[in-house]
Amino acid sequence: MVTRMTDPDWTSVMKKAKGIIAEEGGRTCHAAIVSRELGIPCIVGASKATEVLKNNQPVTLDCSSGQKGRVFKGQLKYEIRKYNLDKIPKTRTKIMMNTSHPEAAFKNSFLPNSGVGLAREEFIIASQIQIHPLALCCFNKLENRLLKKKIEKLTLGYKDKKEYFIDKLSQGIGKIAAAFYPKPVIVRLSDFKSNEYAELIGGELFEPEESNPMLGFRGASRYYDEKFKPAFEIEIKAIKRVREVFGLKNIWVMVPFCRTPEEGEKVIKLMKKGGLVRGKNLKVIVMCEIPSNVILAREFLRIFDGMSIGSNDLTQLVLGLDRDSAYVSKVGDERNEAVKEMVAKVIRECRKRNKYCGICGEAPSYFPEFTKFLVKEGIENISLNPDTVVKTRLLIAKKEKKR
Repeated sequence: MVTRMTDPDWTSVMKKAKGIIAEEGGRTCHAAIVSRELGIPCIVGASKATEVLKNNQPVTLDCSSGQKGRVFKGQLKYEIRKYNLDKIPKTRTKIMMNTSHPEAAFKNSFLPNSGVGLAREEFIIASQIQIHPLALCCFNKLENRLLKKKIEKLTLGYKDKKEYFIDKLSQGIGKIAAAFYPKPVIVRLSDFKSNEYAELIGGELFEPEESNPMLGFRGASRYYDEKFKPAFEIEIKAIKRVREVFGLKNIWVMVPFCRTPEEGEKVIKLMKKGGLVRGKNLKVIVMCEIPSNVILAREFLRIFDGMSIGSNDLTQLVLGLDRDSAYVSKVGDERNEAVKEMVAKVIRECRKRNKYCGICGEAPSYFPEFTKFLVKEGIENISLNPDTVVKTRLLIAKKEKKR
């Protein structure tokens, strides 16, 4: 697939691709993140790709040489390297996985792991549900006949359209939780940006137009907003169904983009109201991806059961980057000393309070030296893309042996 850039509603099409080349974006843009979870090669920031490459032209993508991808004419030969999983050494540092596609969960579960460090709801919503949750909550009030007809077609058999959302989301999360049971599966609450939500069916009716959605109406701030709250309520019902009806209590909940401790308290209260009570065999952690999460780590850890470092957004916000821009992508590097200072502080604060501390950003999957840094600092969990689990585990075992 060769394109300018991808959007969340492209996920079902991306599953069919053998590789993706995008003209825009950096290592942490949508195309890069989704392709990693799908296990297909992806090159981003390839300017003029749609002009240079032609329809049906055979090419070979090579993403094995670090940060620079290469595109070759024709189909080149390649080598498959196999590992005996019985001989993979165990590590003190727990290795978890980033996996959000229910279809790939059982296959990924056979890799050596300690559970799922990040399961994103967005992939399930974009590919399995496709409809904006508020369009389902307000279905009877919709005036657009064509839109209602489109929703009716997708939700055939569901008299209560909200039940369609709850059913599909719980099934998707349930597949991932079942695949890794009884190991913990950390489900991140929905973190679409407003422009991404607008791409869902009916989304344009409920989403504001923001000049910078990446820094706008997303994460925790949505959940307690009066207009969006009905959507959050059915999201909570879906997770509750997975835990209580399906019996998969290995599910943890993670709150993304929580700007202040006060926001965290509001979200936990709403969860409790919906039947998800922190402490009753349920851990609720927070994504550490904003400088305020690091600076006020003590305050956040009074509210939450731990932190999972989102190194993608944290790097973006520490270095002041637009992570969808190919122009500044060369500056966005988690190995930057300012970013490492932030990460080290979070690890220390979590260890001091005996709280969960993990990382679910892309850096450990890319940079061996960053992984070594995390091990040296004593991080508890490192969550990796499935295709890097074995080689990173070997690296960590070697590093721990030297300590």
